[in-house]
Amino acid sequence: MDVLKGLLGIFLAAILTENYILNKFLGICPFLGVSKKLNTATGMSLAVTVVMVIATAVTWPIFNYILVPNGLEYLETIVFILIIAALVQLLEITLRKYMPPLYNALGIYLPLITTNCAVLGVTMLVLDKAAADPSFGYLQALVNAFGSGVGFLVAMVLFAGVRERLELCDVPKFMKGLPITLVAASLVAVAFLGFGGLVDGLL
Repeated sequence: MDVLKGLLGIFLAAILTENYILNKFLGICPFLGVSKKLNTATGMSLAVTVVMVIATAVTWPIFNYILVPNGLEYLETIVFILIIAALVQLLEITLRKYMPPLYNALGIYLPLITTNCAVLGVTMLVLDKAAADPSFGYLQALVNAFGSGVGFLVAMVLFAGVRERLELCDVPKFMKGLPITLVAASLVAVAFLGFGGLVDGLL
């Protein structure tokens, strides 16, 4: 029961209080670039979630069972980037073959998942959590990665809805475009601060 409660706490924290976009401010490029329409925001988020989970599933054992025993921890960043790049290539090929409309809608942002700091951040920050907490193992890392992907999805979908509403609003001329987008993003981020107490009670 305590294990399930701990996993639930990790999952909710990754979505709400440790949201990689709204709390850690990682992955801002697709957040601002692909959130104009709900369907592209959802498609991008699902692709990022898949990459986050698989990347964590692959990089965790490679780091702990290959890099650490051989004293190669300093290669962590470059190895992780190579793994993420390979996964994104596979995802890009799959979408091009089976989901051409989504592939075309995502455009340049799909290959940019390779350099999305949110994906790299998920794979690297779980190692810091494991170093700080011995009970944080492989299962916890996978739950954290999945929760981070869901958090990415929640942030993207919420902001896509906000931006679609902004298109219908009478925004002052000097605030149109990027200024009102950044103001809206900051308000959404502030709203997520209210979830802190809820998640802390589970951890």
